[in-house]
Amino acid sequence: MTKVKICGITNKMDAIAASQLGVDMLGFVFYKDSKRYVEPRIAEDIVNELPQSVKRAGVFVNEDMSKVLEIAQDVSLDILQFHGDETPEYCRSFRPSYKVIKAFRVKDKESLKKVNEYDVDFYLFDTFNGGLPGGTGEVFNWDILKDFEVLKPVILSGGLTPGNIQAAIKEVSPYAVDVSTGVERTPGKKDQELMKKFIDNVRKAG
Repeated sequence: MTKVKICGITNKMDAIAASQLGVDMLGFVFYKDSKRYVEPRIAEDIVNELPQSVKRAGVFVNEDMSKVLEIAQDVSLDILQFHGDETPEYCRSFRPSYKVIKAFRVKDKESLKKVNEYDVDFYLFDTFNGGLPGGTGEVFNWDILKDFEVLKPVILSGGLTPGNIQAAIKEVSPYAVDVSTGVERTPGKKDQELMKKFIDNVRKAG
């Protein structure tokens, strides 16, 4: 069964609703330039309301290692997701204390050139946008992933919605799918009905 990660959580209401709908992972963005940035103290308050079955992922972009560890400990994160230009050595240094996701912004086959150099737990494939490290709300060409031998489980991201998620799962067969913009009313504010439709459609595709 394909797992579901809902990213860009900024408030307790959305987090609790998502957990009640059966989400597997929730993502909290600790990149201050993001529209979905959440202060660590607020994220800490949110995760205190979540069941242990829901894994907590922190999203970072080119952050100092000491700051990542500080936030990870304060917020009780399970997973660290790196969305910037982090090196393989940087990402590997957080294991085995945390599960690690390295995100790659996909534009063409060349975008996959260095993927397998990263000894992490998961690879996340998102849409390339020169001005944004993630959260574009845009779909990339899934055919780019065809015939590419991936050494770690894949998390598919980038423009996923309740309407296209079944086609995405059929095409890519990912370990998990990651959605943010596709289940929002406004950046950082989720729509409970869209979250329900998204999760329902993932289950149907599984």
